[in-house]
Amino acid sequence: MSSKECRNGFNRTGTALVFHPRLNKGCNGSAPTRDAASALEEATRLAEAIGLAVAHSEAVTIAQPRPATLFGSGRVESIGQLTRKLSAEICVVDGKLSPIQQRNLERAWDCKVIDRTGLILEIFGARARTREGRLQVDLAALEYQRSRLVRSWTHLERQRGGFGFMGGPGETQIEADRRQIAERVARLKRELGQLIRTRGLHRSSRKKVPYPVVALVGYTNAGKSTLFNRLTDADVMAKDMLFATLDPTMRGVTLPSGRRIILSDTVGFISDLPTTLIAAFRATLEEVVEADLIVHVRDSSHSDSTRQKADVLAVMEELGVTVDATERTLDALNKIDLLDPGKRAAVIARSSADPLQASVSARTGEGTDELLLRIDRLLSASRRTLDLEIALSDGATLAWLYRHGDVVSREDVDGFAHVKVGLDARAVARFERRMASGETPVVQ
Repeated sequence: MSSKECRNGFNRTGTALVFHPRLNKGCNGSAPTRDAASALEEATRLAEAIGLAVAHSEAVTIAQPRPATLFGSGRVESIGQLTRKLSAEICVVDGKLSPIQQRNLERAWDCKVIDRTGLILEIFGARARTREGRLQVDLAALEYQRSRLVRSWTHLERQRGGFGFMGGPGETQIEADRRQIAERVARLKRELGQLIRTRGLHRSSRKKVPYPVVALVGYTNAGKSTLFNRLTDADVMAKDMLFATLDPTMRGVTLPSGRRIILSDTVGFISDLPTTLIAAFRATLEEVVEADLIVHVRDSSHSDSTRQKADVLAVMEELGVTVDATERTLDALNKIDLLDPGKRAAVIARSSADPLQASVSARTGEGTDELLLRIDRLLSASRRTLDLEIALSDGATLAWLYRHGDVVSREDVDGFAHVKVGLDARAVARFERRMASGETPVVQ
């Protein structure tokens, strides 16, 4: 395989132009919610993440969106001239395009045009490695393609990989009709349903252990995988690249108190994440929904860190997870090694005073010991301490308590063990079920 190609055959030398449409204040009754420069930089990095060579990027102010082309006629013409001058193969519009807008821009610019959703789907299609991940992305891509069956570009000679949104004679499902897509969607849903059931069984098995589950969430490229590797000594791919991690990974971690937890690394979120992808990845993200503790990894060095946090919280809300200032959520302010001394000192001071924050550098390891301590304390806060009287002959129950709880004290008197043990909420529920069935003695 040539060094200029990705694993999926995508030509890294493809020339692309990236445009971020910025609505004027008051357009459609709202003001721009994101910094234009930051949004453009992110869109450029998304294009580069799929292997495109970005020859030009620009934030384009739109006074009023045009139903036919999004941009005004003058801007459409000037971009067309630039496209021909730079011999661009693809134009990326960092926004949502209707099928009509996409088709009209392709005709006007004489090149492939993809919107933000199509670009993100291309990245996911190239990066997903597990069967479940591939099925989820395939399903989202087919849903996206339902209204985009009229396009057929054959001037790009080599197949580009991904899902074909970027053109080429071999692009997926271009000639397929709605009936064929519906059949494929139904088949993928059946296959994915089986994998979801299997994942559910695995999750049920973990609950029986039961180790607390701590899920890392955050904006893409916030450093989740680097932090995951630092805490678990794992080798999950961690690069300075958007969406470097797609498939969830879980590893065991021992906290300072000696307790074991399961740490889960998940796909990064992003602003305007396609709803089809959120729906498709809902099963995978159930690990987050059911986690005992959520660690929100944030890039403290990013100029738009506050907005990124809001984007993550919005996706979490859509998943049914309310992430607020509760003891189920801990903010990990990452990349403090990239801050200037003054800002770094301020971030560290602020997080030191807040038990629901920790400042860390996943790259250097600074602050990770304190992060584990805070995770330990938050998980311990939800624990109950039980005083039990267990018959010494009931070795199975004693062994269960030692295996699933923290035995604080024990005194053996007259054939009974008087035990004080700390159990998390999940273990208490299991213990109480056993107690109700007569398998364990009464809780004092």
